[in-house]
Parts: sequence; structure tokens; C-alpha cells
Amino acid sequence: MNSVPSKLEKNNIDELYRKNQVKSISFLVILSGVLLLTILLSLRAGSYETPIGELIKGIFGMSADRKINIVVRNNRLPRIVTAILAGSGLGLAGCILQAVLRNPLASSSTLGVSQGATFGAAFSIVILGMGASDRFGIPLCAFVGSIAVALVILGLSKFRQVSPEGIVLAGVAISSMFTGATTLIQYFADEVQLSTLVFWTFGDLGSTGWDDLGGMAVIVALLCIYCFVHRWDYNALLSGEETAISLGIHVKRLTLVGMVLCCLTSSVVVSNVGLISFIGLVAPHIVRMVVGNNHVYLIPGSILGGATLLLLGDLFARTVISPVILPIGAITSFLGGPLFLYLLFKGGKKQ
Repeated sequence: MNSVPSKLEKNNIDELYRKNQVKSISFLVILSGVLLLTILLSLRAGSYETPIGELIKGIFGMSADRKINIVVRNNRLPRIVTAILAGSGLGLAGCILQAVLRNPLASSSTLGVSQGATFGAAFSIVILGMGASDRFGIPLCAFVGSIAVALVILGLSKFRQVSPEGIVLAGVAISSMFTGATTLIQYFADEVQLSTLVFWTFGDLGSTGWDDLGGMAVIVALLCIYCFVHRWDYNALLSGEETAISLGIHVKRLTLVGMVLCCLTSSVVVSNVGLISFIGLVAPHIVRMVVGNNHVYLIPGSILGGATLLLLGDLFARTVISPVILPIGAITSFLGGPLFLYLLFKGGKKQ
């Protein structure tokens, strides 16, 4: 008698898993389609209007109009690739930070990691006298600033046992301190340095060329590969640290390496495109609403979601009052702010 209910229950669980699997895969396919459509719209957006077929030819330098080849390959395509790389990196970094800290409000911007990277970049430009074209020094200083914040957050989370809400409040305080420090550095900057620093605070996807994208692509790819390899480990963390340890997972190493890679990715993104807020918070939560907490689907979903959201934000910034291009950092802040408040109040109700 007892064996029949257990078999029925197992069959129901298997059926629910298959349905969720189909739903998750379908959502990822739809998200990929939305990203592709956004890429085509972004290629078309601009003062130089061209049929979409000619634009696609221009990607490969095969358009009959030489101007189209130049505009697409030297202007629009690098901007699109920058948005995809930056959005993917920030979206995945937010997903992993939420997993290792077990905090739904964690992201590089809400914890102050991005602000620490911005301070490091500002310090390198004004105090150390590095030029905006320095492809090693500025990212290194940005990484030092971001990892300093990560160590504080990790210490509060693991050693002081601060609650998730307390971690967010600590992140807000850290963000405020680093923003104030960056403002002080701006006060003592000359005109050239000040104009360069404005780039960091506004966020800009149009100042990167093909030469700047190689390093960012390598770092984002490294984070993607590491997270995909450890996707089941992040699922185990959902059941608690003790359960993960009992399954043979080295939780401390997983947390430390994950946070270092997230900080490295955030610092490289900041050093290339400036401060982009809330993509790492918004993208994983939108994907989680559909696929749940299974990192097998949540990780690729966060990558696609982050790329799509940043590219959509950039498309909006370029077209809403064309030919004026709005700062992308302001657009993403308007997008992420309301969701942050929603999650905060939702968590408060659960308490």
C-alpha cells in the first residue's frame, strides 16, 4: 500500500521537472531571439539610415556603399559588442554574488563593488596620472578598489554573520563612501582629467574600439566558463552551507573564487564603459521569475538577460531624443531602482 503513493509522488515530481525544463529552455530560446532582434534594431538606429540587408552586409564589409561598411564596422558594431559583453558580465556577476552570499539583493552595484572600481579608476587617472588609453593600469586599479569592497562584504557575511539586509545596508554605506571619495578626487582634477572622469560616472558604450574589447571578452568568457562548470555547486548552496559541504563542495573556495572573478569582471567593465548600475540586480531576477533557482538555466539566462537589458537601454538612450545620446548609466538606474525597492519591500513583508 505504501509503495503506490511513493511511485505516484515520484511520477508527479518527474512530470513537474520536465515541464519546468521545457519552460526554461523555451524562455532561453525566446530571450535569445529578443537579443538578436535588439541587435538588428541597434544596427539600424542612428542618423545614417540604411536598409537592414545592407547593414548585415556591412558587418562583413560587403556592402556596395563604402560608408555603410565604415559606419557599421567602426561605430555601431563595436558599440553593440560592448553592450553585449558588459551586460553579460554584469548580469552573470550579479547572479553569482546572489548565490554565494545567499542574498537576493546582491549585485556589483548594490554592494558597492562597482563604486569601488570607479574610485580605483579615478585614483589611477588623477593621482597616478594614467591616461584614459592605459589598458592595464586603470583596470588594475579598478580591480583593487572592487576587491577591497568584496573583502569587506565577504568578512561581514562569513565572519560577522551579518544578515542579508545588513549586507545591503553595508553596501549602501560603502557605495556612499566611495562615491564621496571619487567626488573629492574630481574636485582636484584638471580639465582633461575631469572630462575623463565624467565618462566613468555617466557610463558610455560608444568610446570603446575593437582593441579595447579583447580583454573584456577574455574576462567575461572566463567567468562564464567557471560558473557553468560549477552550476550544480551553486544549486547545492541553495540547501545551505552544511548540505553543500556534505556533498563534497569546498564552499569557502567556491565563494572566494566566485567573488574574485565577479569583482574582476565588474572592474574590467567599469574601466571600459564606466559605472553601469543595477544590470546585475535586474537581469537575474527577471530570469529567476521564469526558470526558478536552477543555475543550469539561471546562469545562461542571466548572461542573455544582462546583454539584452543593456542593449535595450542603449537603444533607448540613442533614439528617445535623437540625435542626442543619453548617458546609459542614468537609464539603467531608472530601470533598476524601482525593482530594488520592490525586492526590498517584498523581503520586508516576508519578515
